[in-house]
Amino acid sequence: MNTSRTEAAPQAANVVFIHPWDKAAAGWNSHAAAIHEWLAEATAAMLGAARIGPGARVLDIAAGSGDQTLAIARCVGAHGHVLATDVSAAILALARDNARAADLHNIDTRVADAQTLGLEGAGFDAAVSRLGLMFCEAPLDALREARAALKPGGRFSALVFSQPQHNPCLGVLMNTALRHAGLPPRSPYAPGALMSLGEPGLLARLLHTAGFSGIEMRTIAAPFHWPTSRDYVDFVRTSGTPIMEILAPLPAAAQRAAWDDMAAQLKVFDTPGGWVGPNELLLCAAACPL
Repeated sequence: MNTSRTEAAPQAANVVFIHPWDKAAAGWNSHAAAIHEWLAEATAAMLGAARIGPGARVLDIAAGSGDQTLAIARCVGAHGHVLATDVSAAILALARDNARAADLHNIDTRVADAQTLGLEGAGFDAAVSRLGLMFCEAPLDALREARAALKPGGRFSALVFSQPQHNPCLGVLMNTALRHAGLPPRSPYAPGALMSLGEPGLLARLLHTAGFSGIEMRTIAAPFHWPTSRDYVDFVRTSGTPIMEILAPLPAAAQRAAWDDMAAQLKVFDTPGGWVGPNELLLCAAACPL
């Protein structure tokens, strides 16, 4: 990996901007093994849908700490290349550390918002995004940026959360956080929300509007497996930026009460073998027209 090629947007002198996702970077990375296991099947399906193979140049959008980035790097091999982008400089720093630890040298990173990537004409063979696209306030802009970065015939694939009825744990987390924060309920399909792209037909329409062709959609069951509901809530408490941000203004005791409330409600998913939280993902695949 060539860390000298890491790029960031220019900042005003003596101004340090801490993005909300920076606060969750360490927590997300500390749970890397659990996240890898949770998303292993879905990640493999995403890479397969993007037709990533040896020698390919791949753009990883909203890469996080790089679990799927490492999988892509291994898939493309020494003659391929991966550019991992994320809005959080802190989480990309962890991605670079993880690449070094894995002895992978075909990864570069760039701090960039998915909605303003600035990679038009880069000619990537494929672009992917794992559980990042739904956080974009303007997902159509993000899709247009991804398409602009692809070569003609290049492939795009992404994973997002599907509909609320198939992701009840996310509903418990969000609704409980809002109630404890004294905030009104929000539509699960509000722009930038966890399940914003789960609205039936929406993602396919956005891909079409962005200029993609050969659009395919399918759902993938990806249940969470943890020893207890408390373990799952502890994961969210350190890694789930949307929930963390809602509760951040509350006093510490009020925050603890909210997390305890979530854990208690989520015990409904206890099983004899541990806690299993239902979760469903939506996988999209499309191509940049020739």
